[in-house]
Amino acid sequence: MPELNPIRFRLALASDVPTLQMLIEQSVRRLQARDYTPAQIDGALGTALGVDTQLISDRTYFVAETSSGIIVGCGGWSNRRTLFGSDHALVRENDFLDPARDAAKIRAIFVHPDHARRGIGSRILEHCEQAAIAAGFHCFEMGSTLTGVPLYRLKGYQEREHIAVPLPNGESLPVIRMTKTLDLSNP
Repeated sequence: MPELNPIRFRLALASDVPTLQMLIEQSVRRLQARDYTPAQIDGALGTALGVDTQLISDRTYFVAETSSGIIVGCGGWSNRRTLFGSDHALVRENDFLDPARDAAKIRAIFVHPDHARRGIGSRILEHCEQAAIAAGFHCFEMGSTLTGVPLYRLKGYQEREHIAVPLPNGESLPVIRMTKTLDLSNP
C-alpha cells in the first residue's frame, strides 16, 4: 500500500526519545513476534533493542516522519564500534571507526507497525547508507534481528555470523551480523 502521507527525514533530537521508545516497543512487540518469543522480546527491549542516545548525540540517528510531524520510523548509522544495542546494552564499544578500513554500523532501524510494509524501512536504510557514504565509508555492518534479515538480503547485505546476545532475564536473542561493501570500481 503506498504511503498516503509523504515521509521526510530529520535528525533525531533528545526530545524525541520518549516517542522513539514507544515506537520501538510497538515495532518489536508486533513485527518481531513471529521470530522471537515473548520472553526474548521482554528481555531485549531496553537493552539489545532500544534507543541509543549516543547516536542522537553524534547526529547520526534519524526519524522518518509524516508531513504532519508523526514519527513513523527511525534508524541510524554510527562511526563507533558498537554493533547494536540501546543505552543499557551489556556491551558498548565507543571507539571511533576509520572509514578507510572499518565498516560503518547501521543501527536500530524500526518502523511503527501501522506503517510497516510501505517501504519506510528501505528508505531509512538508504538514508543511513548515504549519510555514512558522505562521511567516507564504503562498507557497512549491522546486527540484524531475524525479522530484518530478508529486507537486508534484498538490499545487498550478506550474513556473516550468528550471534546469541545474552539478555538480563536469562534469555538470549539471536542476531545476525550482516555486511555490505560498495563496488567503488563501478560508480
